[in-house]
Amino acid sequence: MSECTHNCETCGSNCSKKTDFIEKPYKGTNVKKIIGIVSGKGGVGKSVVTSLLASSMNKKGYKVGILDGDITGPSIPKIFGVKDRCMSNGEVLIPAKSRDGIDIVSMNLLLEDETDPVVWRGPVIAGAIKQFWTDVLWECEDYLFIDMPPGTGDVPLTVFQSIPIDGIIIVTSPQQLVGMVVSKAVNMANMMKIKVFGLIENYSYFKCPDNDKEYKIFGESHIDETANKFGLKLLAKLPIDPALAKACDNGLIEDYDMSLELNI
Repeated sequence: MSECTHNCETCGSNCSKKTDFIEKPYKGTNVKKIIGIVSGKGGVGKSVVTSLLASSMNKKGYKVGILDGDITGPSIPKIFGVKDRCMSNGEVLIPAKSRDGIDIVSMNLLLEDETDPVVWRGPVIAGAIKQFWTDVLWECEDYLFIDMPPGTGDVPLTVFQSIPIDGIIIVTSPQQLVGMVVSKAVNMANMMKIKVFGLIENYSYFKCPDNDKEYKIFGESHIDETANKFGLKLLAKLPIDPALAKACDNGLIEDYDMSLELNI
């Protein structure tokens, strides 16, 4: 059991003294479900999975938004080819829109130059993510996906405590090392009483176009073992696909033909 730090906002322990830190959204906000996309470590394709989920649900006729919570490494605008900056009406920030109408808020849409670095400490980054919830008009969203930075530190903790998320999806890749880190993410969610909707394994295999065989580039998958261990759903196993990489590089993720089912 964690020792009390006498600072509930940064504390991961469960105790009766803990205060509800959920932040109120802007008065015109209307969001039905908020889903965090998380990973125990970087480099597993979390932002791409977030983009695929958002695009899939948008194509099914749902109103969709993406809150890009990876403040220091934002990639959502690039994946969607969005260059227009988020604008303000003098009172609240208005999301930019993708070509097919997905609402997007990202630090890269607030910078003068998308290559400008964001050199901030953790508390400032956490504060910016809170403002992406409280100071943005998420006017009508069936699903709001939050692309979270990797790990189990300050920023995920801030999201879990200050934004009323309905649950998370954990993205992983086949290596056993990553599976160990996934366990940390699941345990953190359980500690914070956050529902885990399921797991998505990225880079699961490569299907050779010459012989139609599947090759396990990153080794044999251990995702089924991890899912069974925690009693979680395996939502998808995604292949390594050069066409997907090209679509992301060119900002054409909405043209990529893949549907991720999300019954949440």
